[in-house]
Amino acid sequence: MALTAQRTRTTRPRRQGRRHPLVATLMALPLAVLLLVVFDGWETVATQASSVGVMLGR
Repeated sequence: MALTAQRTRTTRPRRQGRRHPLVATLMALPLAVLLLVVFDGWETVATQASSVGVMLGR
């Protein structure tokens, strides 16, 4: 058998820590909009937002 050089991974190391909240929001927003459109949830979102506003006293 011939000796061959061992391959090394040249990928970037993974960053430790958490993702920035804005990045996470931008990642989740398209799916949330799709689900709202597919399941016709605009009225539900408005109702929930209104309920939260009443609960907070606004």
